[in-house]
Amino acid sequence: MTGSDPTTPGPTGSEPMPLRVVLVDDHAMFRTGVRSEVATSVDVVGEAGDVDTAVEVIARSRPDVVLLDVHLPGGGGLEVLRRLSTTAPEVRCLALSVSDAAEDVIGVIRAGARGYVTKTISGHELVDAIGRVAAGDAVFSPRLAGFVLDAFAGHLEVAQVDSDLDRLTEREREVMRLIARGYAYKEVARELFISPKTVETHVSSVLRKLQLSSRHELTRWANDRRLI
Repeated sequence: MTGSDPTTPGPTGSEPMPLRVVLVDDHAMFRTGVRSEVATSVDVVGEAGDVDTAVEVIARSRPDVVLLDVHLPGGGGLEVLRRLSTTAPEVRCLALSVSDAAEDVIGVIRAGARGYVTKTISGHELVDAIGRVAAGDAVFSPRLAGFVLDAFAGHLEVAQVDSDLDRLTEREREVMRLIARGYAYKEVARELFISPKTVETHVSSVLRKLQLSSRHELTRWANDRRLI
């Protein structure tokens, strides 16, 4: 992802203005990190950690681009996109999430997001992605672009409602995917900004709800559903 200038034209004869961005993520520490990475290139005009606050901040600040996490208290990124479709349809959203599961990617794109990148993206790449989305392009991390192409070509069936998956909370889904990929509890804790003890609690809950007995079974379960 290269080449976009994260600015918007200013008044005639004046310098271009930095793009105005709102950060939406339920982890304050992550928002702080993103702000520090992009603040010299774009104008961060607001932040939010849940759906209601996000909709309010976006309506008030009218940013060029919203960096939107998929999993949020109050209904997730899908709910934010649903509300924005009527309250601020001109605002462009770029999903920025730890999840790279097919159903998350396809879900937010169908709901109106202009792209989807994972939190492994570098600061430079993120600034470039913001500029491209503001310019009207669609932006995806390479692996995720394949999901989108397959889904819209009819080669990948993405279940909108999975009765097993629906038993899990949004946080349990995040933990489940990372554990299924082989992350240790401490690594999951660092990735999600929670404690190892909280990770352990979530894993126990996931195994109980899915009626599984081990991490090995969890990995196989997640792989069968193309969640990892």
